Amino acid sequence: MAILTVPKVLREKLGDEGVEALIALLNEAAHHERNNLLEIVEERFARRVAETEKRLDNRITEEVARLEQRITEEVARLEQRISAVEAKFDSRIAEVEAKLDSRIAEVKVALGERYASLVRWMFIFWAGQIGVIVALFALLR
Repeated sequence: MAILTVPKVLREKLGDEGVEALIALLNEAAHHERNNLLEIVEERFARRVAETEKRLDNRITEEVARLEQRITEEVARLEQRISAVEAKFDSRIAEVEAKLDSRIAEVKVALGERYASLVRWMFIFWAGQIGVIVALFALLR
């Protein structure tokens, strides 16, 4: 608090009680002014805080929306790439299956020919053996 000095002329006209009353009045006026000023500053500060909070909320909302959109785009792009890779693998698997099927068919044909040839040679061998046995029985009788 500031110390007030009352000029001699005013002190003589008002007297001691008047000077004290004047000082009390001035102190009370200063106190009210200070309180009013604090209220005004508090209101301005509260308004500024509210405005800043609103701006930040709006900006956060915009950023969240932008990030969600970007995430959605990235997910779509990744799903597209996964689908492309799946299609590529499916076609590759189909190619391998076709090659295996043709190779198995070739092996079956080759084995069939070998078994047919083997059966033919076995038949010729056994026919020859029977002929030899019949000839031996004919000679030994």
